[in-house]
Amino acid sequence: MRIVRLRKNDISAVYELYSDMLYRLALSHLQNSEDAMDAVQDVFLKYTEASPEFKDDNHKKAWLIRTTVNRCYDMLRHKKIRNHYSLDEISEFSHYEDIPRDGEDVFSMLSSLPVKLRTVMTLHYLEGFSVEEVAKQLVITESAVKMRLKRGRELLQGLLKEVD
Repeated sequence: MRIVRLRKNDISAVYELYSDMLYRLALSHLQNSEDAMDAVQDVFLKYTEASPEFKDDNHKKAWLIRTTVNRCYDMLRHKKIRNHYSLDEISEFSHYEDIPRDGEDVFSMLSSLPVKLRTVMTLHYLEGFSVEEVAKQLVITESAVKMRLKRGRELLQGLLKEVD
């Protein structure tokens, strides 16, 4: 049995490449900046301890996303999240700078969706993954992704009509 240890440079590179995306994903689930940072830290701790081997970079990214989503589920299930949150902190990431001020309302509406729909909507619309990529990362079928996107859009439309 050969134990492969990750080098510090490898971990730093992976962190630099994926940490912002994982943070936004965790924030969309947990609704709290500190909890989202804790979740990402836990994922990278697991990454360094487990030293998983990946076929390619896409497999690594899918593992990180899946592990982040699972960690968020665990945190929600064990009620370890704090009762307050601030969505203003999202603007510190360049990806969200172009969202108009009322975009915060849309984001809060997105966060009110069921977790399965929210995850798919976040990965597809906010992170820009294709339906096929989302399906591979969440280990579900493409038709399931499409159905969750459709249901998510319908729920968001209903919420937007209520606001108007």
